[in-house]
Amino acid sequence: MAKKSDVGQKFNILIIGQNGRLVYEALLFVASLRASSPNFNGRVFVAEPQPSELWRGQDPRMPSDIHDALTDMGAEILPFENQYFGKAYPNGNKIEALLAMPKGENFVFFDTDTLVTGPLDEIEFDFDRPSASMKREGTWPEQELYGPGYTQTWKSLYDRFGLEFESTLDLSQPDEYWERYLYFNAGWFYFRCPHEFGTRFLEYALEIRDNAPEELVCQPLTPWLDQVALPLVIHSFGGGRPSPSVSKLDGETSCHYRFLPLLYAREPERTLEILEAVAAPNKLKKRLKLYDPIKRMIYQGRGRKARALFDQDNLPRREKVIRNTLRREGFWMR
Repeated sequence: MAKKSDVGQKFNILIIGQNGRLVYEALLFVASLRASSPNFNGRVFVAEPQPSELWRGQDPRMPSDIHDALTDMGAEILPFENQYFGKAYPNGNKIEALLAMPKGENFVFFDTDTLVTGPLDEIEFDFDRPSASMKREGTWPEQELYGPGYTQTWKSLYDRFGLEFESTLDLSQPDEYWERYLYFNAGWFYFRCPHEFGTRFLEYALEIRDNAPEELVCQPLTPWLDQVALPLVIHSFGGGRPSPSVSKLDGETSCHYRFLPLLYAREPERTLEILEAVAAPNKLKKRLKLYDPIKRMIYQGRGRKARALFDQDNLPRREKVIRNTLRREGFWMR
């Protein structure tokens, strides 16, 4: 059993590597890990989905030169086969890849569109009590005029899996306000065993996808399925909202930027400096420039021009406003 709240304890990292955008984000992630957390002593797995019928003729594997670049930085390529998800729901890769990880070893999953900005070995993880990112907005459930509210919708899911509901509520938030309910961004999460977590994550996600409670009949599950199932899985293992130390993953120690234009528009200057520094070496630059958004935003300076559109001391509170400004000015790309 993992020792609780032990700074510097060993754990593995999992990200997803897939042909396309994630190839280049994986390079940035591993490069930023080596630069910002040089004392990290765990293994770094880049999970790679393999061709199958679920990819409908598409080859999701990374190019061989990307394999070489990642392994040169100490990462390990982890092939896995999709049994339930694939092209129709690539977010499901994070669920199925867990079952290919070493069993019984502490892990932290990160979305690939993340930069490491500080020492991960200084985070006080309690791997027996899972948690996940609170860097989220009230994206789900969507509220219908005559449909069930937040409480009814979320409680139907807890009831479906035989889970107690009341203790998940943040009673400092008003009733029927989205932050009252346990809801995470699936950009990072952790636990003591990827097989335990992955098995339950898969069970819950498939049940919600294939046999959802009637309260969800009008609710979209793409792309939100992983984030709908995640709080249920975390609560089922006795987890909940992150501790103050773990919360550093939401900005101080890692940055889930999601879109490069958003990173340039709103993240701290230090994060931009890390991004540009790890992307500078020619060995990586020649590969990263093959991806047009990275070439334009980082190497051609469009990111800095996008940043100049915003007052960093008075940023819009809603991401939608930032996105609309970037689109209007021609800086939106992914």
